[in-house]
Amino acid sequence: MTAPVAGPSPASPPPVPTPSPPPCAAGPAEGPGAGRTTRRVAVPGGGTVLVPGAPGTPGAAPAPVPAPGTTTALGADGPPGVDGPPAAGTASGVAAPAAPGAAAPHTAYATATPPAVGAPAMDAPAAPPPVLTADGAYAARLTHTGGSWFPERWTLDSPEPYAVPLPGHQPEEPGTEVLPMADGRVLVHRRAAGRHLFALLYPTGPGTGEVALGGVECAGAELTLLPPAPRGGHAYALAAGDRSTAVWLVAGGSFGPEHLAEVPGRCSGGVWLDRTNRMLALDRELDGVTKTVAVDLERGGEVTPLLQIAAGSDDRLLLADADSGLLLIRSDAPGEPRLGWGVLGSTHPVRFPECLRLPGHRVTPFAVQPGQVLTPEACAVALRLDAAAPAGSRPGLCVWRPADRRVHPLTAPEGWLAGVGHWTPEGVLRLPYATRAVPCGVARIEVPDTGVPGPAGAGRAEPNTPAGDGDPGSPDGSGGRGGAPRATRPVPLQQAPLGGRATGR
Repeated sequence: MTAPVAGPSPASPPPVPTPSPPPCAAGPAEGPGAGRTTRRVAVPGGGTVLVPGAPGTPGAAPAPVPAPGTTTALGADGPPGVDGPPAAGTASGVAAPAAPGAAAPHTAYATATPPAVGAPAMDAPAAPPPVLTADGAYAARLTHTGGSWFPERWTLDSPEPYAVPLPGHQPEEPGTEVLPMADGRVLVHRRAAGRHLFALLYPTGPGTGEVALGGVECAGAELTLLPPAPRGGHAYALAAGDRSTAVWLVAGGSFGPEHLAEVPGRCSGGVWLDRTNRMLALDRELDGVTKTVAVDLERGGEVTPLLQIAAGSDDRLLLADADSGLLLIRSDAPGEPRLGWGVLGSTHPVRFPECLRLPGHRVTPFAVQPGQVLTPEACAVALRLDAAAPAGSRPGLCVWRPADRRVHPLTAPEGWLAGVGHWTPEGVLRLPYATRAVPCGVARIEVPDTGVPGPAGAGRAEPNTPAGDGDPGSPDGSGGRGGAPRATRPVPLQQAPLGGRATGR
């Protein structure tokens, strides 16, 4: 059980007595930027959250003007930083001192010699793959040089892609998570002494600016970052415990990490079903069976079933496209783990195309073409192929559309960061890669439409399909509170055809 976070108030309320602390609660920041002036706010159910400002301060005060010769990083409401390669110059590694009772300024770390950008040495351990924003404009990864790990931001939407290293005052741990934000900053998730600490990094000339966001304590829970949200100014995390899973807003909130929902069962995965950061799909394990459920973050974590292909099957959602409603699914309902597809908001069953069954290979979808409204069968899907043998062989690249009966092989660029890519609405697949000659590059592959008509009835739900969760009695017909557009409630996908003609699709 995770204690929610209360909003800020003029004075710190008295702590609520509780027999034992919650298994997952927000806590103070440590590491870079630790020791700043903060205050604790009690949360219902026990526990506290650390927020900027001295005790009794309603909120974080503006950072004081830095003294001459010093550099102070901008706060969360300031500009994201330099959107380009590091400029020449120097920056002091000392921030201006905070005034009494005010929030301390954010820290800028100076590096005399920034680490080299690009592919690490061939004999170095492999770095984790980068993470792309939902719009494909930025990427972030944890890389290393000379044994020192540091975050690196890639700008991919410029005419010439480039990478910017973001080293702090000390090397990162190999298990540190990074996530790019829509404004160009990079969220970093560190672990220290049983706590999960969050900060935003951005370039400040030759140094790195850091905005501490606070931390979360999770007793007996495993906390990981969720994939980048469609509204990239927010970042979320999943704290999976043995009996329940908490969803946290770790960046973009009013203050510090905020508890949003508590979902019964142990959850994993995480796929966004809309473009408003409201509907989140999670793979929930209950009684030894894994099923995907949809969590409404605006209704306190209301849970509805999404995948129910067979009573005892393990059904997991891999990818979803909010424009067309296309869902990519992996399930063992056919008797073995198979890749299938369905449509969000449709009453039609899940299909398991025979062409996606490649013996000796594991097929993983990693990107779906957006912008194909009401035509999910026309969406191009990029697939990564991993051969079972020989071990360590280079992953393959293919493209497939639900309307096709075959997969089309593509030639990946040298140095492709396997499993990472982004589609444009026009059908261009953008693949980031890194080599010694080109440390930050993006290959663009135009994939023409095959023109194969889609299966009858495979489109999205018709207007009269019961796929809404709003109040049907709303006078404006929107079904939402205050006239807001209602969110689509997922219709459980089940009764999957496991044989016959449908398996060939």
